[in-house]
Amino acid sequence: MFRRTPIVVVTALVASLAGVPLIARAANALQSGETPAAADPLVKRSDTGSYIVQLDDAPVAEYGGDIAGLPATRVLPGGKLVKTASQVVGYVKHLAEERQTLLETVPGVKKLYDYSYTYSGFSAQMSYDEAVKLARSSGVKSVEPNELQRQDTVDTPRFLGMSGTGGAWQQAGGVDRAGDGVIIGVIDSGFVPERASFAPMKTSKQSDAIVAKKWKGTCQAGEEAPVTCNNKVIGARYFDKGIGSRPIAEEFKSPRDYGGHGTHTASTAGGNHGVEMSVMGRDYGKGSGIAPHARLAIYKVLWAVDQSGGGSGTDADIVAGIDAAVADGVDVINYSVSGSGSTYVNATGLAFLRAAKAGVFVATSAGNTGPGVGTVGKNYPWVTTVANGTHDRDIQTTVTLGDGKTYTGAGIGAGTPQAPVTLAKDAGLAGADPATLARCQPGTLDPAKVNGKIVVCDRGVSDRVDKSKQVKAAGGIGMILLNITPGTLDADLHTVPTVHLDDQIAPAVTAYVGGTANPTATIGPGTPVRVTAPKVATSSSRGPSPAGNGDLLKPDIMAPGTNVLAATTAFSAAGGEYAFMSGTSMASPHIAGAAAVLKGRHPDWSPMAIKSALLTTGTDQDTSGKPIRNESGSEANPFGYGAGMVQPEKAMDPGLVYDSSYADWAKFVCGSGQVPATHELCAGGKIDPSDLNYPTIAVGDLAGKQTVTRTVTNVGQLPEIYVPKVEGLAKVKVTVTPRILITLPGRTATYKVTFENTGAPLEQYSFGKLTWKSNQHAVTSTLAIRPLTVKAPTQVTGTGTAGSVQVPITAGYSGTLNTTAAGLTAATTAEADLKNPGGVSFPTANPQVNDHVAKFTVNIQAGVKYARFSTFDADYPAGTDLDVFVYKAGTAALLGSSTGGSAEEQVDLAQPAGGPVDVYVDLFGGANEQQVKLNHWELQKSEGNLTVTPATQQVQVAGQTTVTASWTGLTAGMRYLGQLHYSDGADGSGSTVVRVDS
Repeated sequence: MFRRTPIVVVTALVASLAGVPLIARAANALQSGETPAAADPLVKRSDTGSYIVQLDDAPVAEYGGDIAGLPATRVLPGGKLVKTASQVVGYVKHLAEERQTLLETVPGVKKLYDYSYTYSGFSAQMSYDEAVKLARSSGVKSVEPNELQRQDTVDTPRFLGMSGTGGAWQQAGGVDRAGDGVIIGVIDSGFVPERASFAPMKTSKQSDAIVAKKWKGTCQAGEEAPVTCNNKVIGARYFDKGIGSRPIAEEFKSPRDYGGHGTHTASTAGGNHGVEMSVMGRDYGKGSGIAPHARLAIYKVLWAVDQSGGGSGTDADIVAGIDAAVADGVDVINYSVSGSGSTYVNATGLAFLRAAKAGVFVATSAGNTGPGVGTVGKNYPWVTTVANGTHDRDIQTTVTLGDGKTYTGAGIGAGTPQAPVTLAKDAGLAGADPATLARCQPGTLDPAKVNGKIVVCDRGVSDRVDKSKQVKAAGGIGMILLNITPGTLDADLHTVPTVHLDDQIAPAVTAYVGGTANPTATIGPGTPVRVTAPKVATSSSRGPSPAGNGDLLKPDIMAPGTNVLAATTAFSAAGGEYAFMSGTSMASPHIAGAAAVLKGRHPDWSPMAIKSALLTTGTDQDTSGKPIRNESGSEANPFGYGAGMVQPEKAMDPGLVYDSSYADWAKFVCGSGQVPATHELCAGGKIDPSDLNYPTIAVGDLAGKQTVTRTVTNVGQLPEIYVPKVEGLAKVKVTVTPRILITLPGRTATYKVTFENTGAPLEQYSFGKLTWKSNQHAVTSTLAIRPLTVKAPTQVTGTGTAGSVQVPITAGYSGTLNTTAAGLTAATTAEADLKNPGGVSFPTANPQVNDHVAKFTVNIQAGVKYARFSTFDADYPAGTDLDVFVYKAGTAALLGSSTGGSAEEQVDLAQPAGGPVDVYVDLFGGANEQQVKLNHWELQKSEGNLTVTPATQQVQVAGQTTVTASWTGLTAGMRYLGQLHYSDGADGSGSTVVRVDS
């Protein structure tokens, strides 16, 4: 403080001397004995009064042994830096001597730190003159100011390349033009109008005119805690007819947000720039939405239906919100809400189909049911489905145990002093269920055993923040939250200081606390740190898409979604205004905001052109330049991150884009087989789903050889010549024709890609990239190809107690094809009486039975090849809506789900592990009282009533043939299921389900 005050005084003095001859001022300075320092181009002045000095000598990690008598210390690939190694100790001593020699030339400086291992040099407080002197000294590579860095989502614009020289904001014309004239519709749980992220902003007459011309919406104040709008949030509406009386009493019958989710997503997508953000008393700097100058329109369709504050909404309200948003004139929609991954034609999917047809870009969350395969939701090609990637700014906390060992995890609160620590399982009330107690669930902890202690709780079933609430209620002063399986680490707003540790650390903590007399622990305060990123968050849902037989790559792209800082409600911010939240819900608004910036810069681009620009410029590398990995540490692939982490600054000028229209999407859906040929979407014909003009290329059923077609449009200002480069796809021959694309501005060019299996493993996906390169641009399409033993229908159907059906097959190899049959097996049924349809999203992380949810436990026999759980429209009155969820019994491990808009639901388990599963059937909508029937089949062996001919035949790669499935002796009025199994006699296999309604 004392060093900065004179600067202010001098500055004021200089200002007061305006008009005094410069020579007089210089003379006065000389008389006082001070010599003004001339600016040196090699050194930038430091506002903090300290500098970082880099030596010419390499740091330990890079030193190659070029100094006589000092052997190399550099770390080789796969090795580690060993601080105590003799050569390292010797080289560090040499660096210390070099530092000392330099410091003797400037005796008045105060050294702060020595750097030897990853950086060679030191930092010190010194005058500008002393910094200049050091910069000119022999042995010094550079002298840099020690600048004050503020943690700034706050940091997401930098991480994504929005801010800074050449960033997307600069390309858009500056921060005050990023998203200018664009309206983002946020379909979520409402907003808090008082947050600074939604304050009025300075606009131009031009952008006001653009918005006024297309905006047709209203600001619906509401009945409870009414909201107001301004030139930032230009509209707000709420939809509650579907949810009815289910919201809790604390909810607001208005667009005002209670739970906090909607406020967070809205401020992330388009919140104001330069907003001061603090959490639990810690200042995290100035934050910004991704499109800070976009206008926002809020559509509240999610409501708090329990004390957790989590938002639930009905399809009726959601579709109404989508409908209103499109009609109101929004340009972009963010939809961070759960949804089915098995269908293209549910109500929400069709609503978004029309929204896209109307020119609205839609960003949706991929879901939080990862890391299992095929868990990705909202697989519609007309929306952009977003995965959750970690941020390079992490908030970490340490815990030091009484044995001196320290472990690092996630946490943002204050720390604790050293205190006694206990395992929750050892601190329970009499009679408490052991599993429930270990997870610190309500009503399990004994205050007499917890008071004044830190409690170790297992993650799972109940909300993470509720666990710390239970600890505090029992008198605890801190919590150690343990992942017991691989999962994300989340910096939540806990009621007591908390550190969240991963499953690799958990056993050591449990062993110490449970096996030590009088164990203790100390939790440190949360600290922002830089880490390698992105990684695919464990909870982020993965591909391949359950819909479309793998011929569409989903998720589309990845954005930061872990520990994202943005505005929220007092409920979610522990009484504050900002909080860190995690999930694909947080990733999606980053893409919505980026799309708004692109739309503002390129108002004539279609939603699919914007999507293409974002996907073809994504990166599959992390900040260290290495391939993106999963949060668990394993190798990631495009089923986790899609086209990679978004890079908006590159998307602003992509060179080429892949565009498509409603007619193309209709042909795609028709070709997927999800609708009959008589469906309205088939009026224009059909295409192989792989041929949709998409920015990525997926072939989930490569039968030896297949050619796909793509068309690109030059969106640049100049003609360009592009040549293709293919990477990856080992043992898949890729042929691109033509070998050169000559593109004119605004014109299109078409090319074909032929994939031919030349020995790649069957039934497994291979990944690669096709990049079209010019002198100015690189346009990359991610490739996902799965060679099959045979390409055959997923399912064929028949009727009657006896009959047959022909099954067309395309071979993926040359040799002998063997076909066998399992089944036919009649459905096993179970029934339950349900009432009071829920109309709210099923709590997938905490499955519960209630009056509208039934649980059926089924023991799947060992060796079962295929299991199916189904409900059928034909069994229920019109308007009945059921949802089905299958879990590993007694756990929250979701194995599969089906959540369409009717009573026709189906969950398939291929090669299931033997053992019990819990099947939940949720009466989502329909009559107030309804008996539900769950059908299930297990296919293991032939039942003698299904035969296949020929059982053996010779096939050629890419050659077409058929087999005939015949059945006899079935009981009338039953539903049967069987399976044809194809084999090449080795590892290759395939199957077709045979369903017969007798």
